[in-house]
Amino acid sequence: MDALISNLLFAFAVTGPIMLVLALGVVLARAGIITDGFIDAGSKLVFTVTLPALLFITISQTDFHQTANLPLVILGLVGTLTVFLLAEVAAAYLVEPARDRGVVVQGSFRSNMGIVGLAYCVNAYGDVGLATASLYLGVVTIFYNILAVVTLNRSLNSHRSIRPVLLDIAKNPLIIGILAALPFAYFDIPLPKLILQTGEYFAQMTLPLALLCTGGSLSVAALNLESRNAMIATAGKAIVSPLLMTAVAYLAGFRGMELGIVFLMASAPTAAASYVMSRAMGGNATLAANIIVLTTIGSVLITSLGITWLGTLKLI
Repeated sequence: MDALISNLLFAFAVTGPIMLVLALGVVLARAGIITDGFIDAGSKLVFTVTLPALLFITISQTDFHQTANLPLVILGLVGTLTVFLLAEVAAAYLVEPARDRGVVVQGSFRSNMGIVGLAYCVNAYGDVGLATASLYLGVVTIFYNILAVVTLNRSLNSHRSIRPVLLDIAKNPLIIGILAALPFAYFDIPLPKLILQTGEYFAQMTLPLALLCTGGSLSVAALNLESRNAMIATAGKAIVSPLLMTAVAYLAGFRGMELGIVFLMASAPTAAASYVMSRAMGGNATLAANIIVLTTIGSVLITSLGITWLGTLKLI
């Protein structure tokens, strides 16, 4: 019983602060303290400046062999492809109309790793977890974008080229921040104190600001709870994806922090980028928005239960 209580407290320590900051964002938005302009500007600041700074500072100050965990990255790619293929098969049988299948598939596998996933890892494992998760995030995010274009093209009978997506990836500030940090980590190059301290100022504001903006952008009132397709995607993202990713990692021999990172990244809710891409390609943007809200709500519960379960089994 003491072990169960200890694992429950650990799970709450990981998910509780995130839940509270997200809820605070919702409350502040409803009170008019956080406006749409603030959310847009704050989200852009996080994506282009503070989150790249966080990733750069963390990776550059970490031992390269810890950061460049290639088996973990490969596991992320294999697990993501497994979830994607299963979602494609399930959507072909369960999702109507056919045009919505790509939106559901994307919502089922594409995690919000950059904000919620990293926040989970930081709360669970500190800077070591953040460093280990960073390269995983960068490589798997690239794979997310490619798979998202594939599934949306299929369901919408569209013909959007992969080339613009690859160009967007090359200009992605998160990818640039990660790649720029790797030489510093590999050659153990110390950063000047002025740059390090300035970067840490930006890094420290990243997760609170990102979570506030995420919470403020959630619109529970806009949910269409009768949408069967949204519920299918939510079940896939909140339950099936974390279970499959964790099972693949377990069978591959991962334990401890590495297994925990795979679970935490997979159990993060659907990425906000899925809405942007669905809308840009002419998909069902309302469905995409519903999936994001529902998976954000479900993520905290499923993550708490999953951490407690894995901790009880002494796997993480």
